[in-house]
Amino acid sequence: MERRTPSAAALRGGFPKLVVWALLAILATLAGCERTDAVQRGFRGTGMLNVYDAKALAAAQPIHAIPDPEPVDPPDPEAPSVDEAFKNIQVLRDLTVLEISRLMQAMSTWVAPEEGCDFCHNPRNLASDEKYAKVVARKMLLMTREINTRWKSHVGDTGVTCWTCHRGQAVPSGDWFSNPAAPGMNNLIGNRNFQNEPGIKSNGNTSLPNDALSVFLERDDNIRVQGESVLRTSQGPSIKQAEWTYSLMMYMSNSLGVNCTYCHNTRALAPWDQSSPPRVTAWHGIRMVRSLNVDHLEAVGPLLPPIRWSATGDFPKVGCDTCHKGAFKPMNGVSMLPDYPELAGVMVRAPAAAASAAN
Repeated sequence: MERRTPSAAALRGGFPKLVVWALLAILATLAGCERTDAVQRGFRGTGMLNVYDAKALAAAQPIHAIPDPEPVDPPDPEAPSVDEAFKNIQVLRDLTVLEISRLMQAMSTWVAPEEGCDFCHNPRNLASDEKYAKVVARKMLLMTREINTRWKSHVGDTGVTCWTCHRGQAVPSGDWFSNPAAPGMNNLIGNRNFQNEPGIKSNGNTSLPNDALSVFLERDDNIRVQGESVLRTSQGPSIKQAEWTYSLMMYMSNSLGVNCTYCHNTRALAPWDQSSPPRVTAWHGIRMVRSLNVDHLEAVGPLLPPIRWSATGDFPKVGCDTCHKGAFKPMNGVSMLPDYPELAGVMVRAPAAAASAAN
């Protein structure tokens, strides 16, 4: 059988077309790739860049929107006192009747827009505590006020409201449960050290430890930045210890939609004097979340129905993602607190105003 070889002319005519088509295919592929932008957060050349995906930020805008504030009624000198108008008010006794009513209406929008007041209250007996949601809401009001007073080192003057976490849902997104070692974690293949479990979102689906949130956001284990030896020693942090920290950092990075350089100078992760200011805010945030879980959520957990528990019987807890939801500042830094000063702390009124409200 005669074998024909393409002529030189044929090669010269076809080869450029192949190159053109190949280049077009590459460009089409690149056009579909995600493009990132960067914001300089420190001195140039120090590696302090915040890398972000503009499309991802735009797609997330709806979850960071805030509802319009409830209208404010003018003071009514003839309004009844709190004790005359309501029964069983335990947390908001520093407010007037109009303020309580307005805040309750806002909370129904923030937490249960479909059920409304009936989500927490028996409509035939508003004073009753028969619904667990009312008892939980009372404790959450105390927690919200504590955040806005005790933890200004993290939330600043922006503060938080119920909307910060709930965003119109009774169960806020971003809560988490402890993730104990799966059966067979330690077997003939060795000690996996709570690692290499597939599909663990909190550590970015990496091989890092899968329960760093319990270690650092519920317990107060020492957070190590970088290991100095392969094996655990008594002289300093080991790589194994550091891996738990890296797992927490992965969680925080995903929760805030930032990379390591938002807080750290990646040429020297450990030194505080070479880090960005948000690292101090994050330091306080870790301790704030730990306090909320230990001082508030552990008391709320037993009040919840079993459907809210994990398969292992653990109660839901809060973390960075509960408030931030992918934004380095919750709701992109918009504060709702000026519209709801009742949540900023106990209302302290001038003597004249207090006397007027009492009369």
